[in-house]
Amino acid sequence: MDFLQELWRFLRARKKFWLLPILVVVGLFGGLIVLTQGTAIAPFIYTLF
Repeated sequence: MDFLQELWRFLRARKKFWLLPILVVVGLFGGLIVLTQGTAIAPFIYTLF
């Protein structure tokens, strides 16, 4: 949780709010890949890429 607080302080201090949507999308894709690893949904995920 400390990492997220530090990241938010960095984005706010450097005025790099345009990075926030990119980080959210990368995090969602990473979570999707981790959660569907080895399940029956995996073949459908591979068709997206």
